[in-house]
Amino acid sequence: MKITISYDSCWRNSFLDGDNNEPVPKKGRKYIASITSLKNDKNFIKRKISKDTVMGVLNRLIGDQRKLYQSRKSESYYFADIENKVTCSDKPKITQEMTYLRNISGSTDQNSFTGAIKSNDVIFNSNYSGEFWGVLALSIDELIDFVIVNKLPTKEIELNPISVINKLELLNKEKALVKNENLEKVLSIFTEKFIYPSGEKKGEKFSDTEYLNKKDEIVVISLYASALYLQLDRLSEKYNMDSAKTKTGGISGISKRGFTKKDFMDRFTTGEKKKIWGNPYIHETFVKGEGKTRNLMTKASGRLDIILDVSKDKAKEIRTMICDAGVSSFYLGKKGLAFVDGEISIKEVVK
Repeated sequence: MKITISYDSCWRNSFLDGDNNEPVPKKGRKYIASITSLKNDKNFIKRKISKDTVMGVLNRLIGDQRKLYQSRKSESYYFADIENKVTCSDKPKITQEMTYLRNISGSTDQNSFTGAIKSNDVIFNSNYSGEFWGVLALSIDELIDFVIVNKLPTKEIELNPISVINKLELLNKEKALVKNENLEKVLSIFTEKFIYPSGEKKGEKFSDTEYLNKKDEIVVISLYASALYLQLDRLSEKYNMDSAKTKTGGISGISKRGFTKKDFMDRFTTGEKKKIWGNPYIHETFVKGEGKTRNLMTKASGRLDIILDVSKDKAKEIRTMICDAGVSSFYLGKKGLAFVDGEISIKEVVK
C-alpha cells in the first residue's frame, strides 16, 4: 500500500539538543540556537525525513499520539512486526529562509547591561585600586617585566566600570602573539601559579586556563586577565583585598582567560542582566578560497510517499484505522503542516 503525504514549510534544522528517541530531561532539552551557540558547527543541526519521521507519521495517522519511543516500548505497538517493511520516497523543494527564533530560556546578552552605573564601588575607590587596575594599562613589554621581575611601572587608568570594560574590550581585539623566550617565561609563571589538584590521581595537577589559540599563538586578553589575578595575589601582602574579590575568591566577570561583559557590569549596575528575547537563525562558515557563507533555516515543501509491503488484508486494516482516526492535518518534523493527499492506494503485488 502507498500513502502520499503533502507537506509545506517543514523545518529541516533542529534547535534543541538531545534525542527524540529518549525521554525529555527534567529541565527540558537545551536550546542551542542562540547567536553564541550557533558559532559552534555542531550546534547547526540539519535534519531530513528519516525512518523515525515516517513511523511517527504512521502512528499519528492511526490515532496514536504518544512519542514514538513510548509507542515502541509498548507491548501493544501496532507496527512492531512491520517496521522493516516500511519504506519512503521524499520529493522536497528546498529553500533557505531567514527565521527569527523566540528564546524563552531566560538567556542574557553577554555584551549588554541595564540600569544606572555605580562608579563609586569600593573596588575603584580603595587604596589598592590604582595599582590593581593599572595592570591593564601596561604595554606587552611592561607586562612581561611586571610578571617576571615584579616590576609595575606607574600607569594610570580611569577608575570606573566603563573605562575598565572598554580597556578589556580593546585588549580582547589585539592580535595573538607569537611565542618568544620572555613570553614562554610568563606562561610558565602563570601555569605554575594557577594550577590545582586534578582530583583523579594523587599529586596530579592541572591549569584551568588555556593561553594558546589553534595556531599555537598566545591570546593577549588571557595574559592581562591572568596578570590581574597575579596582582590580586601580590597586593594581598600589603592591602586587604577582600573587597576586590567575589565570594569564591575571583574577580567579578573576569577569569584568568578573559572576561564576560554582562558578568563584570552586573556588580556595578542597578538593573538586572539584559535578557535575550530571540535572534535570527544564522550559522556562518568560512571555506578557504570561497569566503564566508551564511547558512539559514532550511525549509522544505513537497510530497512524501510511504510504502508498506504488507498483505492486502493488513493494508485494508491500516486504511480503515486511518479513516476512523480522522486526522485531517498534522505536523511533519518541525512545524511543517502535512495531510494525506488523495486516496490511500492498495495494490497487490504479484511476486
